[in-house]
Amino acid sequence: MGDERPHYYGKHGTPQKYDPTFKGPIYNRGCTDVICCVFLLLAIVGYVAVGIIAWTHGDPRKVIYPTDSRGEFCGQKGTKNENKPYLFYFNIVKCASPLVLLEFQCPTPQVTCPHHSLFPLPTFHPFPPVNVGWDLCPERSVPTPPNPFLLPAQICVEKCPDRYLTYLNARSSRDFEYYKQFCVPGFKDNKGVAEVLRDGDCPAVLIPSKPLARRCFPAIHAHKGVLMVGNETTYEDGHGSRKNITDLVEGAKKANGVLEARQLAMRIFEDYTVSWYWIIIGLVIAMAMSLLFIILLRFLAGIMVWVMIIMVILVLGYGIFHCYMEYSRLRGEAGSDVSLVDLGFQTDFRVYLHLRQTWLAFMIILSILEVIIILLLIFLRKRILIAIALIKEASRAVGYVMCSLLYPLVTFFLLCLCIAYWASTAVFLSTSNEAVYKIFDDSSCSLTAKTCNPETFPSSNESRLCPNARCQFAFYGGESGYHRALLGLQIFNAFMFFWLANFVLALGQVTLAGAFASYYWALRKPDDLPAFPLFSAFGRALRYHTGSLAFGALILAIVQIIRVILEYLDQRLKAAENKFAKCLMTCLKCCFWCLEKFIKFLNRNAYIMIAIYGTNFCTSARNAFFLLMRNIIRVAVLDKVTDFLFLLGKLLIVGSVGILAFFFFTHRIRIVQDTAPPLNYYWVPILTVIVGSYLIAHGFFSVYGMCVDTLFLCFLEDLERNDGSAERPYFMSSTLKKLLNKTNKKAAES
Repeated sequence: MGDERPHYYGKHGTPQKYDPTFKGPIYNRGCTDVICCVFLLLAIVGYVAVGIIAWTHGDPRKVIYPTDSRGEFCGQKGTKNENKPYLFYFNIVKCASPLVLLEFQCPTPQVTCPHHSLFPLPTFHPFPPVNVGWDLCPERSVPTPPNPFLLPAQICVEKCPDRYLTYLNARSSRDFEYYKQFCVPGFKDNKGVAEVLRDGDCPAVLIPSKPLARRCFPAIHAHKGVLMVGNETTYEDGHGSRKNITDLVEGAKKANGVLEARQLAMRIFEDYTVSWYWIIIGLVIAMAMSLLFIILLRFLAGIMVWVMIIMVILVLGYGIFHCYMEYSRLRGEAGSDVSLVDLGFQTDFRVYLHLRQTWLAFMIILSILEVIIILLLIFLRKRILIAIALIKEASRAVGYVMCSLLYPLVTFFLLCLCIAYWASTAVFLSTSNEAVYKIFDDSSCSLTAKTCNPETFPSSNESRLCPNARCQFAFYGGESGYHRALLGLQIFNAFMFFWLANFVLALGQVTLAGAFASYYWALRKPDDLPAFPLFSAFGRALRYHTGSLAFGALILAIVQIIRVILEYLDQRLKAAENKFAKCLMTCLKCCFWCLEKFIKFLNRNAYIMIAIYGTNFCTSARNAFFLLMRNIIRVAVLDKVTDFLFLLGKLLIVGSVGILAFFFFTHRIRIVQDTAPPLNYYWVPILTVIVGSYLIAHGFFSVYGMCVDTLFLCFLEDLERNDGSAERPYFMSSTLKKLLNKTNKKAAES
């Protein structure tokens, strides 16, 4: 058999030479990239230290329990607010926002400067929670504290308001006792109306509200009075700023989205409570189908591939037919011709299924997908025949190393540990801010804006120097070095998550590659296959190549954290009108997305080389890249076609289980029509089953994908090392020899 070597070998490195002692993955190897291994261990120690510090300073109660304007928890046992579990906002315009659910305080107060308008202080956000300081008045060189009387107060209450009242009307009625429970603690009715509203002792208006995440939000649909404010009652705040009660409409509109989201979340939760066991059954069916598919590939690879292709075409064809039938059925029905744009967003998604435009859109999407797949099959029909041979060989390899199908469970478990540690550390870092108290005084006290301790302030020297001063809660933050470093710690937490997650994925790839390479380089299969190849490969990866895996994961983590920062900056620049900045940001995001994809591809092949030869990361990446470039035609013909076939396999499993779930949850299977649970949204369990089925199928097929990539690289190495003669026999099986003959014949014809 001829030595088919391309003329451009010199451009892309030197091909492997014949070595009679080479019998597969090298067992006599040494540690690689030790420095990266040390860096990873030090980083893990630092990560643990950050977690301990965060757990020491953090207080997750801030996530569960809201806090009032004094920094005290609502509804927590052992506190004076134990019987007041809900947080009530005085100013709905400032506080009625979906962001309040993510923040631990209402947006911060305002600062008053002489002869100037009100300057807003920065809003406090928990991710990351950074005290950015107090604003400076233009004519002062020292920070000016917030006026305590201008705080958009938030207090703990026993229950949310259930009626519409204004302070002016309630003051002269029997509802005043009810109204006073929503005033600041210790409120005494010894001031005029203007003074009470100016000092923020009581809210200007009460509106019917419902609790959401222990916070009172307007019940817009509960009472027409929420939006029908009627007369425009105004008052003076004592600083030249007129506040209009009709501004409540703006806050109510913001709260409307929150309430609709709450209603949607409650209905989805109800659907999960009545359908969770059927969802599990659907996922078990997906697992059984995936396993059956893998087993059938072991014996009937060629037939299964063609059956898979035909089934995918039929499933998509049925989807097109079903969409057309629904589109035709709705013809002439009242309201079915309303466009999606005119309808807008609706929380009840079943409304969209009564529109002809919805089914037309589904039909167009499925038709485009069907045409694309058919065209690819027409142009790749010869390549598919070649790829089937490679899949047959991969099926044999997986059959001899069956425990490899269970390894994704190990990867899943380790990834869950990484996610759990990252999430808990992020929560503790976000809640590690402390309640900061400042000295407030209306007079020209020199101590104003200084930090104080409310417990010791009454007997302190500051209290004697400024008799009218008060030590009051200002904000959540901190003035220590730890609190200033919170932003950096959050970034470090995210970076370490990416690094460790990529390391876990790299460990799985090297382990599977080592096991499948052992199969390929066994001259007499399966007699020469070593015992427990998967465990041996796992041990070699951890013992010798932790540093190399850490190196590859580190490069990928750096690119990913840069992408996260770019996404953050892009969100911040959305309101900007600078087109150049937007264009530059889009280009950067696109470039780093492409870079991440390339690094993932390079890392995957480098890990295969590491599993076989035991070289360091850079050497392995270079050799893998040059090997692929020397055989670029074969890479395009075989590797990507098998990826396409595996994608069709995933679509077949997901589509089959999804159609079964659709007919079941929509009560269209007569045999089990009464068994299906009643649902608010039948798409909730269907989407859950579809997503879960895809993840399960992806887990099984990822093993196959790694097997194909490993066998493919070994196949290319085998072609360079040997020539098929008796002195230099190929290690490939008879199936791959047929694949080689077909490839050479095709090359000769072209």
